[in-house]
Amino acid sequence: MVIGLGSDLIDIARIERTIARFGDRFLDRIFTARERERSDGRFDRAASYAKRYAAKEACSKALGTGFRRGVYWRDMGVVNLRSGRPTMELTGGALARLREITPAGTNPRIDVSLTDEPPLAQAIVIISSVPDSGAPPPDVDIGAPARDVR
Repeated sequence: MVIGLGSDLIDIARIERTIARFGDRFLDRIFTARERERSDGRFDRAASYAKRYAAKEACSKALGTGFRRGVYWRDMGVVNLRSGRPTMELTGGALARLREITPAGTNPRIDVSLTDEPPLAQAIVIISSVPDSGAPPPDVDIGAPARDVR
């Protein structure tokens, strides 16, 4: 069952200008260390950051709060499962909100779609609840905070 849906579209050049103007101050405020490591190693660094920025915006919308009620930028980070599928790792207020919206007896699943076609980057986030069978679904990183909702 879908419990949250969010999307966001951003101009890659906007992120590029912001990085040029504010540098590490902006990057440290918005992105997790894991996201920074991954994006800094990319050929098109600005597009990588723009997709992650859009994913955070989309996730905050899917949580139903935006960046309010204790949900902050670095509470959400784009990560990849072992299969390579992107998802969101939630901590702090974002994880607390995820726990609030996840029905009893179910576990959340966060699906993320990222794309860029310059000059734009886009992210779509779908938060679903799946029945709790006692075992993690086949494509789950054991212990990922987005799954640990109890």
